[in-house]
This record gives sequence, C-alpha cells and structure tokens, in this order.
Amino acid sequence: MSGATAGAMRRRGLWLAALLAAAACDGPRRPSGDGAAADAEGHVRASATTVRANAAVAAALPLDDPAAFADARRGFIATDDPLVVTDAAGRVVWSRPAYDFVAGEAPPSVNPSLWRQAMLNGITGLFEVTPGVHQVRGYDLSNMSVIEGETGRIVVDPLTTVETARAALALVNRALGERPVVAVILTHSHIDHFGGIAGVVRAEDVRAGRVRVVAPADFLEEAVSENVLAGTVMGRRAMYMFGSDLARSPRGHVDSGLGRAPALGTTSIIAPTHHVSRTGQRMRIDGVDFVFQFVPQSEAPTELTFHLPARRAFCGAEIVSQTMHNLYTLRGAKVRDARLWAGYIDDAIERFGAETHVVFNSHHWPVWGRGRAIAYLERQRDTYAFIHDQTLRLAAQGMTPGEIAETIELPASLRASFANRGYYGTTKHNARAVYQFYFGWFDGNPAHLDPLPPVEAARRYVDAMGGAEAVVERARAAHEQGEYRWAATLLDHVVFAAPDHDAARDLLARTYDQLGYQAESGPWRDVYLTGARELRHGIRERDIVAGAEDVLRSIPLELFFAAMATRVNGAKADGADLTFNFVFRDLGQSFVLHLENAVLHHRQAEPDPRADATVTLTHDVWLRLVTRRLPLREMVFSDDFVVDGSRLALVSFFRMLDEPMLGFPIVTP
Repeated sequence: MSGATAGAMRRRGLWLAALLAAAACDGPRRPSGDGAAADAEGHVRASATTVRANAAVAAALPLDDPAAFADARRGFIATDDPLVVTDAAGRVVWSRPAYDFVAGEAPPSVNPSLWRQAMLNGITGLFEVTPGVHQVRGYDLSNMSVIEGETGRIVVDPLTTVETARAALALVNRALGERPVVAVILTHSHIDHFGGIAGVVRAEDVRAGRVRVVAPADFLEEAVSENVLAGTVMGRRAMYMFGSDLARSPRGHVDSGLGRAPALGTTSIIAPTHHVSRTGQRMRIDGVDFVFQFVPQSEAPTELTFHLPARRAFCGAEIVSQTMHNLYTLRGAKVRDARLWAGYIDDAIERFGAETHVVFNSHHWPVWGRGRAIAYLERQRDTYAFIHDQTLRLAAQGMTPGEIAETIELPASLRASFANRGYYGTTKHNARAVYQFYFGWFDGNPAHLDPLPPVEAARRYVDAMGGAEAVVERARAAHEQGEYRWAATLLDHVVFAAPDHDAARDLLARTYDQLGYQAESGPWRDVYLTGARELRHGIRERDIVAGAEDVLRSIPLELFFAAMATRVNGAKADGADLTFNFVFRDLGQSFVLHLENAVLHHRQAEPDPRADATVTLTHDVWLRLVTRRLPLREMVFSDDFVVDGSRLALVSFFRMLDEPMLGFPIVTP
C-alpha cells in the first residue's frame, strides 16, 4: 500500500467503523471465467495439485446425494425473479443474479463440497415449513421466518438491512395475502438478525404498544456493544472473512457457508418491549403459544430459541445450522464456550425433542421428521462436545494449539454428515478456540513467551536462510511441489522482511490462490483470496458506517467514552492531567472525563466546576464527531459545540487521540 493511500486511510479512519462488521461487503461484481491464466483480479487458475485435491474431496463425499436439495426446495411457494434489491439511491443491496455462476459441476478453483453448499444456499424464495410457519431464504445472509397469528404475522429475525427485510415481507404479502406484522422476535444480538427491523415494523407502532418486539435479555446492550470497543479491527478482518473485495466468481467469493454474504444497506434497531431471561419461559403472542429457551454465551452473547407446541416445531436460532459453526470467528470476537453450547442443544433435545417434528433455524433449510430432527440435533451437539473434549484430552498430552489442530478429526459418524462439515467454522480453528478459551494465547514454550515482532523476526529468518532470493527459490520449489502451506510460511517472512520484493509478493499471492481454492470453508477461502488480492492491488478505502446511523443512535454514551479511552496515545498523554465536562442538552445527560496517568476515565455525573472546559452539544453533533463527519477544527468553532473554558486544552486533548486505520495492512507490514 502506498504512503499516500495509508495516509488517506488514517485520516478517514473511523473508531466505530466496524459496528457493522458483518455488513462490510460490497454489491455484486462482474464474475470472471475459470479458463484464463489469470482472471480480472489476477487470481491464477487452479494448479494440478489443487485439481487433484479437489477431485479427492469429490470422490470421498456423496456430493450427488439429493436429500438436502429436496429439503432445501420443500414447501417452495414463490420468489422474485430476478431477485435484485436496491436502496433509495438505486444502489444494489442484494443480488441473486450475482451468484448465477454457481451452477452445475464445481470448477477446479472451488472445493466441490463448498460448491455443493453454495448451490444449496442459492435455493431462494418463500417456503412453507409447516402449516402456519414460513421462511424467506436467500434474501440475505440469514433467514426471515414468519408465523401466522390470530390477527397478523409474527416475524422472526428480520435480516440485516431494511431493504432486504422489506423485500422479503413484500414477497410474503404477495404470496400469502396482506396481513399486519403484530410482533417481531429477535433471536440474538448479531446484526443479520435484527438490522432490517425497520423494514417490517415502524418504531412508533412499537412505542405505542401496537407491535411487540421480543428479544433475549440484555439484547440492546449486546447488539450495539460487541463491535464498539474493538470495532475497527473486527471490521477490517470482516472484509477478509466475507470476501468483501472479491469478485463473485469461480476464482473469487462463492459463498460464506452460512449463506451467500451479508447484505449491505440501511440498518436499524428498535428496543425490545419484552425479554426472555430464562429457559421454560412461556409467552402467548397473537394467539400462538411459545416456549422459550434462553441460551446466552453460545453462538451469540445473548440468544434464545423457541418451541411451538401446537405446530410441533423447534426454532434453533443459530445454535444449530447446516454447517459446523464458529467457536471462534475469523473476524475476531470473544471465544465461545463449546461445552455450554453443546449443553444447550442437549437441553433442547430433552425439553422439546419428543414433540418436535420439524427444526427450522436462522440460516439454511429445515429438517423434517422427528427421528431425523433428533439425529440432526444430536450430531450438532456432539460436534461441539467432541471438539471441546478432544482438545482438552490432547492438551493434557502436552500438545500445543497447532499440534492439536493438526491432529484432531471428527469421527466418521460426525464428519459424514454434511451439516457438520466446516463450511463456516472448521475443526482446526475451533480446536484452537477451545485451547484459547481455557489456556489463553501462551502455549507454555519459553521461546514463545516474548518472541521478536514480525518484521524483525522475518528479517532474521530471511538472513539466516541466505537472503530473500534464496528463500524465494525455496518457496518456489515448495509451490511447484504443491506444498502451499510451507511456501506461504517462507514467503510471508520475505514479504515482511522486504515488502517491496515483487517476486515474493506475486508468488505468495499465487500460493494463497491455491489454498483458497482448496478450502471447504467459505471464510477460509475468502481470507486466502482476499490476502492474494491485497498483495496484488493494495487496500480499498471504504466507509462502513454509511447506513448505520439508526444503530449508532442506540449506542449508550458510556460505550462511546469507553471506546474513546482506547484511542488515547499513551506517549502523547504522558504527564497530562485534564478534566472535561460533556453536557448533552437534548438528552439531559452529562459526563465528566478525567485524563490522568495516560488513562481516560469517565462517569455520568453533574458537571465538575473545576473542569478545564465544559462542552455543551447535542447527540447529533456527537455522532458526527465520533464518525469523523465533523472535522475537529470545524467542531471546535461550531455554534452547535459550545465550549466554556479552555479551548486550547480541549484541542490538545483531541490531539492525544489516535485515529484508527480502517484499512490497515494484514498481509504486509
């Protein structure tokens, strides 16, 4: 990345830029064919080694088994054709035709098992799950479920964006007849399950009590907080995980395993009116009886599932899916508790299994028949339990995270089930997650306690191996032998030691291409191919906050100030002792900030009369400030930003705050 580009990224860095980490994907890009030596992005064709590896996958799995395809098509009612959703400005938010290339036999550049999953995720439209329960699938990364009540409809998980949710509800009304939405159930705190709520109900109807919004306890706090403190890093890495910069093509992004990809449009949030806080909690909504299960700290920080006794249907939310899920997500998040997760699935079997004839979830297609449903739930349960138990067993044998990841393999009874395969999470990185959950980052080896930083270590490795040219030649030989993991290790050192070494960058990009083509996991594929793209083309500049204003407004001010503390440059703030009052005149709230010992403290309190300055402002001005829509100089002299006291002290304080780089480099130093 050039110095000019890096400077632009720093200037435009947004400290809340990744609030919508999962929504960091572009609209459709022109597909590329698989026959040319290199496609439009520079991705090379599949090597002979990759062709053989993918052929071995195809030979080992019953990819032509029609059962899942029959389930994915079962109950089909209608769809939009073509399915292209745009926003008010005409910008594409969601495009089914962008994935039309996913058809027929898998090309050499895609793992055939992932290709099969992508074909299943491409079966799109409105489907009947069971009488009175329908799903719209393929209109976003997640599903929107619709339950018929006595006077209207209950919407479950209204997708990521207002635009896709509105399109999904329009399909329901066209196909099933117009009925009002009388309630919304938000199963958990990830944005692809609540961001579109304003597309199905109006906030004023919720406030007036005409519409219920049911969510798990602590939903609002968790929904807006997960990405605030660590948002920039999560957002940058989400671009890798979801292939945001990749063309939708046989050599680019194909599928996320959990669904196509998150939609990118306008997001929203509405505070719940009712909360689920315990398992067994019952609620009657518009004449429909619900029995809830409270499953926090599983797939999401707060989550619920529910059973519909009259319809013998269990909604597993996202604690079960048609893929192995993530115990650790590659975008970066707190590690999830595998033991607790498996326990929740076991509890659901015990509580609801005898009266469950269909399982439907927040992603993918349902499972019908009591016997099939129980077997499906048991295999999902045992997948997480196995990874948990075996990781601890192997750790007790003295194995490190890397050794465990290389050793552990699901038993044949589990890995033979497509619903347990690693299309999203993988056994390898989930095993590392279990190790991290219990033991942290240190594996006990003293050499790993205080290692050299990457650039210095890389320079010394390269020097010890005879210099950059010698290492590149060794890597080239490994690449030609199909030893791509070793080639990547060698070339990573060269690129960090000598970032302008064009031959190393090119060979590493071609190596990442092959690793991506072989990956069964959609996120692994996207991570490899995005790394290859970045080596070739640098980093694209973007603004993830666009369209997120409604969610930003819901963030408690305390979280904003906590995030501000993470921006304090310790060296610049060393020795400073400053106090400021922030008074939000439209909210009737005031906060006192105190900087000492290079640490920023905040508390909600009456203004401190000894403060260096008191700032009086509105919530709108604050949001413009924290999203960098209002430049510092313009802010300080704005009529909407009243300063009583030392403006100089205030300006010096803001100059102590670093601007995070939304587009920081990952595959280069």
